[in-house]
Amino acid sequence: MNSSPEIVEQRKKLRLLLPLNFTLFFFFFFFFFFNFASSEIFFEERFEDGWKSRWVLSDWKRSEGKAGTFKYTAGRWAADPDDKGIQTYNDAKHYAISPRYQNIECGGGYIKLLSGYVNQKKFGGDTPYSVMFGPDICGSQTKKLHAIVSYQGQNYPIKKDIQCETDKLTHFYTFILRPDASYSILVDNRERESGSLYTDWDILPPRKIKDVKAKRPADWDDREYIDDPNGVKPEGYDSIPAEIPDPKAKEPDDWDDEENGIWRPPKVPNPKYKGPWKRKKVKNPNYKGKWKTPWIDNPEFEDDPDLYVLKPIKYVGIEVWQVKAGSVYDNILICDDPEYARQVVEDIWAKNKEVEKEVFEEAEKERRAREEEEGNRAKEDGEKRRKERRGRRRHDPDDYMDYHDEL
Repeated sequence: MNSSPEIVEQRKKLRLLLPLNFTLFFFFFFFFFFNFASSEIFFEERFEDGWKSRWVLSDWKRSEGKAGTFKYTAGRWAADPDDKGIQTYNDAKHYAISPRYQNIECGGGYIKLLSGYVNQKKFGGDTPYSVMFGPDICGSQTKKLHAIVSYQGQNYPIKKDIQCETDKLTHFYTFILRPDASYSILVDNRERESGSLYTDWDILPPRKIKDVKAKRPADWDDREYIDDPNGVKPEGYDSIPAEIPDPKAKEPDDWDDEENGIWRPPKVPNPKYKGPWKRKKVKNPNYKGKWKTPWIDNPEFEDDPDLYVLKPIKYVGIEVWQVKAGSVYDNILICDDPEYARQVVEDIWAKNKEVEKEVFEEAEKERRAREEEEGNRAKEDGEKRRKERRGRRRHDPDDYMDYHDEL
């Protein structure tokens, strides 16, 4: 497959490494891993002062009344209240926002890398992209981490079912794509899945296919064990009875042969009887293993050494559909150094996760106490209303109407 000079140059440079982080806080780190001697940061957004001037809020779905707005906040239980991001603010809405590239109850939240010109005001779910990565959660059934790459204008989802985290704490999701087309997906800096673009996406036909015309050879012996051809049945083996008279049995003292007949001891299993004689099994010297259909080169496979190469990335987009709002997006990074990216995760997440967990657990404790108090109050109000209804029934004037009429 021929490549243009642009693609060749891109291939020399470009390796893709995309990590992301989700749940109450959503930290997205996209690393473009270029084959340079020194590392370089191509895009980094920590949502500090002036972030609005770098991002464009899309009008996608706004005319239909289905577009949500973002709130600048650190979230309800942030470990660092000064570390703010953008939070989905309205329930059951679509969200789309992008910069120029320079607890989900039900919904998806994705980072998209966009190539070519994009009208950022119209950026939305139908906008073409080069990579989409992020979680998709809905109820107890859907808990999937999407990894979709675009190739020659068509989008290809990963074939593996990769589970995303579903608790309400911060998590980092990392997608690494290398020049040999191998990839790794990490969750919280730990590898959860790995493989190759060749095998885990249906982008190209497989290199190898099973030879459907192949047949098992007639002399193929797949018997691992066979009867011992040298085995000989012991002399007198067939004359051994299966049962014998019980040698421990004794004739009862009151047994009367004239009335009961001749006493015979009951039968018991014969310990010398081994069942019908069979030859022992021995290893088959001609065993070739289980026959399998051989693999052959796929005539339809045409390799593309630029398979991992993306079109030049110009935008980073966040696209969200959520039934329940409240997710916080922060710290977006594109760089060429996976170790720097790993360190960013450690600096932002690892040192704050215990504090965040404590704040979250305290918030949950207060929530449960509040719900219990509200439940008790509702129970008391219900009991009070029941007593009032019983009191009204006992003293209802209608109960005495006939009596007063008679008087």
